[in-house]
Amino acid sequence: MSLFMIKPELKRLNLRNPRHLLAVGFGAGLSPKAPGTMGTLVAIPLYLLVSGLTTPWFVALLALGFVAGIWICQGATDAIGMPDHGAIVWDEVIGFGVTMIAAPAGWEWVLAGFVLFRLFDVLKPWPISWFDRRIHGGLGIMLDDLIAGLFALLCMQLLAGWIG
Repeated sequence: MSLFMIKPELKRLNLRNPRHLLAVGFGAGLSPKAPGTMGTLVAIPLYLLVSGLTTPWFVALLALGFVAGIWICQGATDAIGMPDHGAIVWDEVIGFGVTMIAAPAGWEWVLAGFVLFRLFDVLKPWPISWFDRRIHGGLGIMLDDLIAGLFALLCMQLLAGWIG
């Protein structure tokens, strides 16, 4: 018996389809435990790859990733046949990226960003929870993580200002 069983609804995904592969974070979202956390872990090397960009270019890349994410996540949702399935983690990739806008350099800031983003994404304080309940489809999947990323970004910037 396999320790890693694919849920039946996920068998409808075609991982050769780039849209589906991105939606599940290159497979991280298929983790049977904490797929959102696994998706955020995938976001770290992607962030490190583009962290040298100037802030305007970094934000532009995130905006492109957000808009594309609506289409990416909707495609995976349509294939799976369930709204906002936990395996869809492209939203975590973009949400973590938002958290890291203008973050100071260093592994401790990457760790702080990871923890803060996961905290807001999991707990979904208001207004994140409001958007999560009311906006559906690809936009809804992306929007609550964008807002969680903005909350975590604010905390990161306050922390960076406080530490100096």
